[in-house]
Amino acid sequence: MAQIRGTAGYNLGHSHSFGGPGRADAISDPSPLDRIREQTSKIEDWLDTIADPLKPHLPAIGRFLIVVTFLEDALRIFTQWSDQLIYLKEFRHIPWGITHLFLIVNMIAMLVCSVLVIARKHSEYAVAGLLGVVVTQALGYGLIFDLTFFLRNLSVIGGLLMVLSDSWVRKRFVPAGLPQLDEKDRKMYVQFAGRVLLIFLFVGFVFAGSWSFWRILVSLVGLVASVMVVVGFKAKWSAVILVVVLSIFNILVNNWWTLNEKHPHKDFAKYDFFQILSIVGGLVLLVNMGPGQFSVDEKKKVY
Repeated sequence: MAQIRGTAGYNLGHSHSFGGPGRADAISDPSPLDRIREQTSKIEDWLDTIADPLKPHLPAIGRFLIVVTFLEDALRIFTQWSDQLIYLKEFRHIPWGITHLFLIVNMIAMLVCSVLVIARKHSEYAVAGLLGVVVTQALGYGLIFDLTFFLRNLSVIGGLLMVLSDSWVRKRFVPAGLPQLDEKDRKMYVQFAGRVLLIFLFVGFVFAGSWSFWRILVSLVGLVASVMVVVGFKAKWSAVILVVVLSIFNILVNNWWTLNEKHPHKDFAKYDFFQILSIVGGLVLLVNMGPGQFSVDEKKKVY
């Protein structure tokens, strides 16, 4: 730049005869958007530095958190076997015998598929099995028309899709050419779908009936960060914010361990706690993998 100024004359880069700023100064002056990008980049670099020791463990942490709600549900069925049978028979009017089969199949599927997800073995079949559990439980317990339940399960499904995408990232496809490109495209679409579904939890917060300070705070911060996750703008940074906000909210609001065993809301708080942990797991995988090709962050690298 100094060379250009020297060869082009004194007025270029200093001031015009009318006292206005030179063209070079005007160009070099960063815009507010550039300043924001510069600051957010510094924050991202700082977060990367802090997260460096955790990075090798993020996939394992994310996968475990995603399936923890299924492990807790399997344990719940086992410890509340009689109550579950009575509810399905008397309130859902499912014939006796089919109730037993329903609970046994769900419990085995959740345990086996969760272990496979944690072990990174046969992830496609494990995710398919857990998706089947989500659907069959929604139908069996009659919760498919409950808006909050439906939206939260969409977020859990988003976490499962992130597991699927993560398993495809780790595969090494030897054949070059079209099959590899097809696999890459499939991963891209699944990763985008998982990213979008993860944020439905916050839509559930907005439509929830009871409001508190923490719920309002989580909803406002969460919705802004969720939009950034969906469009893929500073997606890793936004996912980190969501992980922190959700974790704090979960501990402060869904603190089921402080409630008495006979407290009427203990089971609901426990269920919410582990479901939110699963969604946090999906966000952890998003932090590890990045937003994928369908994102503003990725397009900036191209243009």
